[in-house]
Amino acid sequence: MKHTKTAVQSDIEIAQQASMKKIMDIASLLDIEEDEIELYGKYKAKLSLDITKRLHNKQNGKVILVTAINPTPAGEGKSTVTVGLGQALNKLGKKTIIAMREPSLGPTMGMKGGATGGGYSQVLPMEDINLHFTGDIHAITTANNALAAMIDNHIHQGNDLKIDTRRITWKRVLDLNDRALRKVVIGMGGPTQGVPREDGFDITVASEIMAVFCLAKDVADLKERLARIVIGYDLEKKPVTVKDLKVEGALTLLLKDACMPNLVQTMEHTPAIIHGGPFANVAHGCNSVIATQMAAKLGDYVVTEAGFGADLGAEKFLHIKTPALGFNPEAVVIVATIRAIKMHGGMSKDQLKEENLEALSIGIENVKKHVETVEKFGLPYVIALNEFITDTAAEIDFVKNWCQKNDIPMALTQVWEQGGDGGLELAQTVLAQMETKKPAFTPLYLSEDTLEKKLEAIVTNVYGGTGVELLPAAQKQLQQIVGEGWGHLPVCMAKTQYSLTDDAKKLGRPENFTVTIRELKPSVGAGFIVALTGNIMTMPGLPKEPAALKMDVDEQGKAVGLF
Repeated sequence: MKHTKTAVQSDIEIAQQASMKKIMDIASLLDIEEDEIELYGKYKAKLSLDITKRLHNKQNGKVILVTAINPTPAGEGKSTVTVGLGQALNKLGKKTIIAMREPSLGPTMGMKGGATGGGYSQVLPMEDINLHFTGDIHAITTANNALAAMIDNHIHQGNDLKIDTRRITWKRVLDLNDRALRKVVIGMGGPTQGVPREDGFDITVASEIMAVFCLAKDVADLKERLARIVIGYDLEKKPVTVKDLKVEGALTLLLKDACMPNLVQTMEHTPAIIHGGPFANVAHGCNSVIATQMAAKLGDYVVTEAGFGADLGAEKFLHIKTPALGFNPEAVVIVATIRAIKMHGGMSKDQLKEENLEALSIGIENVKKHVETVEKFGLPYVIALNEFITDTAAEIDFVKNWCQKNDIPMALTQVWEQGGDGGLELAQTVLAQMETKKPAFTPLYLSEDTLEKKLEAIVTNVYGGTGVELLPAAQKQLQQIVGEGWGHLPVCMAKTQYSLTDDAKKLGRPENFTVTIRELKPSVGAGFIVALTGNIMTMPGLPKEPAALKMDVDEQGKAVGLF
């Protein structure tokens, strides 16, 4: 049903008018037993890991991965399409669960906004989810900083492990954007205050513990991964791990309750499991393996997303998450908007209301590159053209004709305005592709390939570049990584989300470029090697006018200005 309003309402206004069901009623739609759910108020709950154990013989539901073109300030609506597609599939009688990431307070209070969808395709209660939710990210922050405290205490108490204070790689974290904490000095104030050294903060969602949390299969696997984390190097330049410090048990204890996935609902009462929240430009950008596995046991279809464009989130889902998950997606949805395509074609944000078929014809090459990437992985796909009110009939026809000419399946979606009804065409198109085109999933590199070959494979096949250049520091780190026996690990590229290159200003589909790797950082616990490119930051800063300036609470205690 189309929702008609005299004036366009904000996402939070729409969410606050929505009618939620008690979370036990949502759980009753799924194969969940009473002692497998732990309530967090009326509308949120945590799900026991025993569910996956009990249903281990049940066939997995089909996973649909939602990705996008390179994001722009014009907005693409990937989370909105994820929610809308899940609602639409349920309207078609398909037992569907949505599996998404938890929002970080950094983007929420900063510039990008939350991650609960929008309009009539939102997960609820959106205020809780976008703020503290059930405390999972706080638990990850605490575990990370507990490890930092243990490191400095070990050094202060005699440093039996001979940790080189100049080569400690572990940083403290905070789940907010705070550029002032990127580089700090700690331990000042004399001998009773610890050993002075340089340190720094990352944002929590960029931390290795967040990545470990999201890639672990269960609590035992979580503990093993935590134990493998390298916190720095000793005076002989040998790695020092969490296991050496003997604190993996304490860290696991801090995270054990957070390991339970969170159950909420959409505006149309479709079950949604929201768990974990790594960034996709500096981490792997997918919700937890635990949550996706559980959703696949509870539903016949799972709609999940990976952060930013297919060059980041989808590539990392397929190379990093899929091996941990144990099965691959059955289909991929590539979200695009006419507004974003026009920006990739050279238009500025303030011009986007104007019809411009020439900019569309240039910018659509960005769409084509992401299509080619998904094709290389051997997966069926559909383009979801997320409609905006400023789109003209000529512009929509241009994209439709382009897709038809290139034999690319496409569906126009209006899920922001119409909820699940606005995603029925997309849902039907996705189901048709899944029925007619079976996935032939093929990774773009193998674990036994060298790290250089893995980097080349991503840059040439996914980004469309000509090759990779490793700066001297990265070359030295590569030798050490291989020498330590970590060369078999997959690569997690830390790259700008706005461009296929490592230069955020190069929009569209650039050609004849190389990607420069300035640093290679082993995340042995997570199980990948981070390759830092360009000027990517692991602790973002706030914009000149943060979103927080518009936020408030009214006299009834309701949130105001939260999108």
